[in-house]
Amino acid sequence: MNIEVWSDYMCPFCYIGKRRLEQVLQQFPHRDEVQLTFKSFELNPNAVKESGKTINEELSAKYGVSLQEAHAMNDRMTENARSTGLEYNIHAMVPTNSFDAHRLTHWAHTQGKMLELSERLFQAVFMEGKHTGDHEVLAALAAEVGLDHNEAAAILAGDRFTDEVRADETEGAKLGVQGVPFFVFDRKFAVSGAQPEEVFHDVLQKAWDERSPFTMISGSSSKQNAAGVCTDDGCELPSRES
Repeated sequence: MNIEVWSDYMCPFCYIGKRRLEQVLQQFPHRDEVQLTFKSFELNPNAVKESGKTINEELSAKYGVSLQEAHAMNDRMTENARSTGLEYNIHAMVPTNSFDAHRLTHWAHTQGKMLELSERLFQAVFMEGKHTGDHEVLAALAAEVGLDHNEAAAILAGDRFTDEVRADETEGAKLGVQGVPFFVFDRKFAVSGAQPEEVFHDVLQKAWDERSPFTMISGSSSKQNAAGVCTDDGCELPSRES
């Protein structure tokens, strides 16, 4: 079974959704026959590498809210991440352009290290406050997962894997991907957002049993944390059951 995941390293729900899927896959009896591939999506292709702003300042400007309100929004996101076992340090997050991180991920794929680098990049962004638009930081992170530091630096200094990133984005647009995370199972079923684990469990079983256009699998609106999706307009926290 092939699972393709469109995501962006600046998307807090993408890491949450990734982790929920991984936790379900750990219990899936056919997990050794599942291939997971990460696809590129840029929430803000025009983002600058050096904004000089904190994440709270960026949110404040984007939504026209106070810094205190922006801080509270990120506190709620941290709580959401904690529910799936992730300890975000989101206030330390460095807003930047994610294009080079996506290029590096495509190179890692050719080296058999896509999953390892994707995980390391998400950790660096949301837990460690690393500047993942900085080439030296990216090359160092690549080396940490067993990739060649010098080759990573050379790739970042040029434009290799630009076409691969653009191809992912074009493909996603054709499939109707407008927000991330977006999960496609065997090109038959799709899940949008960081859905609860039971949704991933159900779609995994459906995809396995039926092994195309895909069928959208939606979570129950009555469940807390039903889904979380990031679009270029921002990240909307799921509503809580009253």
